[in-house]
Amino acid sequence: DPFTGTGTFVTRLLQSGLIRNEELPHKYKHEIHANEIVLLAYYIAAINIEAVYHSLVGGDFQPFQGICLTDTFQLYEKDDLISDLLVDNSDRRKRQKALDIRVIMGNPPYSAGQGNANDNNQNVAYENLDARVRDTYAEYSSATSKITLYDSYIRAIRWASDRLCKNRFNPTVDFAKSPCKEACQCNGILGFVTNAGFLEANTADGLRKCLAEEFSSIYVFHLRGNQRTSGERSRQEGGKIFGSGSRAPIAITLLVKNPEAKQHGQIYWHDIGDYLKQQEKLDIIQHFASVNGITAANGWQCITPDAHYDWVNQRDGSFDEFIKIGDKKDKTSTAIFKTYSLGLATSRDIWCYNESRNTVSNNMKKLIDYYNSEVDRYEKLPQPLEPDKFITTDLTKISWNSNLKDDLKKLVRHKFISNRVVHGMYRPFSKEWVYFSKGLNARTYQMTRIFPNSENANKAIAVSGKGSKNGVTALITDSLPDLNMLEAGAQCFPLYFYENGKDTKQHPNADTQGNLFDSESSIESGYTRKDGISDAGLAHFQAAYPKETISKEDLFYYIYGLLHSPEYRSRYADNLSKELPRIPAVKTAKDFWDFSQAGRALAELHINYEKVSCYPVTFDFGEMAVNTLKARHFYVKKMKFAKKGDKSTVVYNEYITMRDIPVAAYDYVVNGKPALEWVMERQAVTTDKNSGIVNDANLWATETMGDAKYPMELFQRVITVSLETMKIVKALPKLDID
Repeated sequence: DPFTGTGTFVTRLLQSGLIRNEELPHKYKHEIHANEIVLLAYYIAAINIEAVYHSLVGGDFQPFQGICLTDTFQLYEKDDLISDLLVDNSDRRKRQKALDIRVIMGNPPYSAGQGNANDNNQNVAYENLDARVRDTYAEYSSATSKITLYDSYIRAIRWASDRLCKNRFNPTVDFAKSPCKEACQCNGILGFVTNAGFLEANTADGLRKCLAEEFSSIYVFHLRGNQRTSGERSRQEGGKIFGSGSRAPIAITLLVKNPEAKQHGQIYWHDIGDYLKQQEKLDIIQHFASVNGITAANGWQCITPDAHYDWVNQRDGSFDEFIKIGDKKDKTSTAIFKTYSLGLATSRDIWCYNESRNTVSNNMKKLIDYYNSEVDRYEKLPQPLEPDKFITTDLTKISWNSNLKDDLKKLVRHKFISNRVVHGMYRPFSKEWVYFSKGLNARTYQMTRIFPNSENANKAIAVSGKGSKNGVTALITDSLPDLNMLEAGAQCFPLYFYENGKDTKQHPNADTQGNLFDSESSIESGYTRKDGISDAGLAHFQAAYPKETISKEDLFYYIYGLLHSPEYRSRYADNLSKELPRIPAVKTAKDFWDFSQAGRALAELHINYEKVSCYPVTFDFGEMAVNTLKARHFYVKKMKFAKKGDKSTVVYNEYITMRDIPVAAYDYVVNGKPALEWVMERQAVTTDKNSGIVNDANLWATETMGDAKYPMELFQRVITVSLETMKIVKALPKLDID
């Protein structure tokens, strides 16, 4: 067990009865091995294993010589540098490295990287292991960003797969960079309990390809439990196997290398099922007990990967026949939009966003002043240090990221620019003020060309990113969208994009940050407006309806209407969870116009949600008379449902309760939950526990909208938006594709 923790797997092995009593002493002394890097866990594991062995065998105490205090990954990276200090432990490590290991089991750690640069706790780099991940899993992945392939548990799969091949770590043997072809001559079993993300993630397509090539048989027992989903999908996922210890889905995976197998890459799958509580799942695991238990219940589903290396939720091949909505990789292919972009990624939302313009301005001034003082201090160092060894990670003063650390190293100073505070669409139907700056945001992507400033109007259709756990969502906006406005990084497809003299040489399909903010005055320079939809994209649909006169705007709204089609979403759900939408031309011109007109109507609702009429709920003001209500009576801290299971009544605050809310309004789901619940979540007062920064939605109401009733009326307006949206969606034509 290379990541033994407190030794649970090894102790259970000893207790399982799989090893006969007469064989136990030899196995204990020579054939059972465990590694642990955390000192306390290492000692606890040794004690646990020794105690269990003594209880089974009796006699004199026998220390467990098979446990090593070591970082398993680092053990195979370079020579032992502390052998003189920990002689006995070093000898154990050397002995283990020389062994021909046949079975590897355990629960590897899950970590794809630090969550906050202030943590100053970056993942350790393993040059050789990461090269193997890069040359196999990453090499065969179609994903653009492959950072999650260096998650610790995926590194563990790569390391263990190689460790089963006895020559993999022999420095005298030169292996090709392709998947482990020589594994066919190796044998062994790898059994891990891990995050189940690799089973379906887009980034893991190369990993799945390699596993099918390297192993003769693969058994996957999918335990579900993904609580990074929401709504009905979250309830389907059921209880978390490790309780509060993990929000990730979990899988038990057994990988078998058998060079004598008649067939290789045989994949067997068992899904534990929907809506199961944690204890129900544990009972099922105990009932099956083994691979044979599932076999006896005829529970294995044989999987044949598709051309995309999908194992489950395989894509509909007809989807590939439709025109691409956009394509940045193949500039020669026909696509509808010339450019598209992820939303704004600040990496310091608490500082860059706020409901109050004054607050976000003051927060950014404070952060910039502190950063500049750190530059002054850094400049005075007699010898330059790496920023991570220099910076003070005080979350009440600053939020660091890699960009800002690089600027520190280069002695770049920043300046607060007031006109960079603009409206941003932070979450569905939830605007905030945001400091929009290439220097102080982690990534601005193409947003500097799509929403360069408040003077250049635009509209963009945001579509939930590849890998969305809650199905595809489309939401139009006329304000600067946040990266996480929709799940998994929303890709935004604009009606227009803007160029000025500084960026006209950029290819319109290039996904660069641009240089619109390279100078302080550039935000006020002139722009040339360009169509977001390509001529070729429009010609594709004009050819489908030769008797019709179709504008690019008509096509833009057709796409928005089509993306709301329940039939389109369900038929191509597996495609849409793994790739950008492709847009079919419906069979008749009438259907085209119906979708286009519906898209216009939806856009009108979704962009002007703050202006639609308030739905007439019934108000309960308690003993107060309506004409006595003051501004303070509309102050909201957190809306909540009056009782569990009843969404018809919402307690707005201690003075106001809204009743007779139509339950049908909750049918309009955006990004995994009803639009109304987004309003309830965002129209609140929150305090960030690390920085102490307060975000008070009432300040947007009073400072920006000039109306203390805004949060309450927004809820009423989004009821109207939700009901009207569902009315339009239900009236969409059948998806008739030629």
